[in-house]
Amino acid sequence: MATVLTLPITAPILPKGYVPPAASSSSCLSAPHPTGHRVLLPVGHAHLDHLRLSLLHAHDFGSFDAQTATEREAKAKLLAAEGAAEDDLGVGDEEEAPELLALDPKEWKKQDHYAVLGLSKFRYLATAEQIKIAHRKKVLKHHPDKKASNVPAETILGINTSNTNDDAFFKCIQKAHEVLTNAEKRRQFDSVDPEFLELEEQHTSITDKEFKAKKLDFFKTFTPIFELYTRFSRVQPVPGLGTIDATKDEVEGFYDFWYNFDSWRSFEWYDKEVNEGSDSRDDKRYTEKKNKSERARRKKEDTAQLRVLVDLTLSLDPRIKLIKQQEKEAREAKKAAAAGKPQKKTKAQEEEEKKKAEEEKKAKEEAEKAEREAAKKAKAAAANAAKKARRAARAAEETAAAGAS
Repeated sequence: MATVLTLPITAPILPKGYVPPAASSSSCLSAPHPTGHRVLLPVGHAHLDHLRLSLLHAHDFGSFDAQTATEREAKAKLLAAEGAAEDDLGVGDEEEAPELLALDPKEWKKQDHYAVLGLSKFRYLATAEQIKIAHRKKVLKHHPDKKASNVPAETILGINTSNTNDDAFFKCIQKAHEVLTNAEKRRQFDSVDPEFLELEEQHTSITDKEFKAKKLDFFKTFTPIFELYTRFSRVQPVPGLGTIDATKDEVEGFYDFWYNFDSWRSFEWYDKEVNEGSDSRDDKRYTEKKNKSERARRKKEDTAQLRVLVDLTLSLDPRIKLIKQQEKEAREAKKAAAAGKPQKKTKAQEEEEKKKAEEEKKAKEEAEKAEREAAKKAKAAAANAAKKARRAARAAEETAAAGAS
């Protein structure tokens, strides 16, 4: 049992000259009231609520609480609207097709994750913030609890038969978010993006015969093809195809870059999973070996396909013919200069001289035309002056005759 121990401690006596300390002037507390209560200052939210209660609601707490709740709801709506305006980057609002909503979450590797989150127009360019916003919108719209509360109950023999837990598409949303927020998984998915594969099949099917038969424009045909593959380059920026006026260095730089294209594209997305429930190490090793072999095969085919595309582009490039013609003319000019013969004008020089002669001829014709117009105007002015002089002389004669009579 506990016992109480009393210690013989006595407080020391205060000295005779002791004076209690004065209250600090910076203290926020008022001096004690004679009755022992402190004085409350008329400031702060509590005071304002007291004024509203007394002046606007006649001390009716029910009316005051209702008004406060209304103001709180209005403020929440305003903040939500402002937040949506600031955070909504134009994502997550795409129309959801029936086939999209009918996706099977078990087949998640076959689904278009960008389309699931409403990011079809952004795709590999979508930022982390856009993915976050799109995911939040989809979750708010397709959460199983919300869908269950919005579906009217259907009962047969007292049993609820309505599917209130249909969260298949919600699982697709969660999987899409998981893939696109993981850098490695997103890189794998972007490598086999279904939209890219469709565009790749359309653009790379062109042949030399088809190009010449249809008389296609070289730059309009091949520029979008190389822009399609630009996303996979480890080296940025990527040189573009350019125009017909590109220099020799620019043309050679373009083909040198694409013949040595360093691509990060990979094909792990097509890897086969180890059979569920299998604990055999041999099965795992066999599956991993087969996946590795398939990835290498697809990578080799992708590199070869791009190489064929660059070869086709080089064979059809009109600038190559111009460059070869210029080099040939330069060699001939150098050979003629070494032999002491007058240098043969290049095609470019001939075109320049022809253009210059045409400009001089046109300027001469314009000058002659201007001179003819000036002479015509001068002749007309002289005729008008002579006519005025004759009229003046006739008027003077008439005046003199009238004075004589």
